[in-house]
Amino acid sequence: MVDEVLKIKISESVPSVLFEEGGEWITVMIEPPSWLSLADRFRFAPGLDFDFLFCLTCIDWKSHFTMVYHLRSTLNGQEMVVKSKLDHTAPEMESVSHIWRTAEFHEREVYDLFGIKFLHHPDLRRLLLTDDWKGYPLRKDYEDPVNMIKL
Repeated sequence: MVDEVLKIKISESVPSVLFEEGGEWITVMIEPPSWLSLADRFRFAPGLDFDFLFCLTCIDWKSHFTMVYHLRSTLNGQEMVVKSKLDHTAPEMESVSHIWRTAEFHEREVYDLFGIKFLHHPDLRRLLLTDDWKGYPLRKDYEDPVNMIKL
């Protein structure tokens, strides 16, 4: 399936979707409140069938966070990126671990290192750092007392 056909299928399924141009893959921009219903459509809508979430990460832009999801359809060979801008003061996103099981681990990692709260996650707790760790080391405002690195 070519990218233009996929864009049409996505637009038919999700009329309010916006596309970011210029990337290697189709990139969809979404608002956080609509993520859960869109994820369900991307996963189960006939013709879309994005059945594999192979990467989930976060970017700290100092003024806001951007959640980035990479999806693949093993049925039609397409890949897609979904991005969502989050508020820096109280970053929250709905968990999609019940839609893509791989999200459970990735969401815990992003929570641990960036402090993004994934609503309705089945086991949201630190993954790499100890429970008594203070702060989130991949945030730009994190101050490492040992290495004294400031961004």
